[in-house]
Amino acid sequence: MESHDLLPVGEVARRAGLTVPALRHYEAVGLVSATRTAGGQRRFPRHVLRRLAYVRAAQRVGFSLAEIREHLASLPEGRVPTRRDWGRLTASWRPALDARIEALVALRDATGQCIGCGCLSTTSCPAWNADDALAAQGPGARRWPSGLT
Repeated sequence: MESHDLLPVGEVARRAGLTVPALRHYEAVGLVSATRTAGGQRRFPRHVLRRLAYVRAAQRVGFSLAEIREHLASLPEGRVPTRRDWGRLTASWRPALDARIEALVALRDATGQCIGCGCLSTTSCPAWNADDALAAQGPGARRWPSGLT
């Protein structure tokens, strides 16, 4: 790879709209990789900017970093991903997005206007938990639709 195709960590962070610590974290969890100069400085290939754009978009959609790492692992090794490669990845989002939309609609329909109202109606509130019976099932919300917790 040509040296002009390698960018320093600060330049990549600036162009990707990230902080340097965030970029280092993404490298540490395997979302991107860098090479090192003889002096130990990180240098990223220019095409890493597309990977970072994908990471940011996938996070906005609601994917975890572990899920994003799995997505990115499906990209071809040894060459810069093509538009077709990226299109294949984003097309795979549809089932997950549909499931999240369904879960959000179910949550909206189940809660109506009760979130934060404090009414604790024992007859109509879908969040009411008599005698803390749901605590045995573990921490967090237990009656909310799956996929949102």
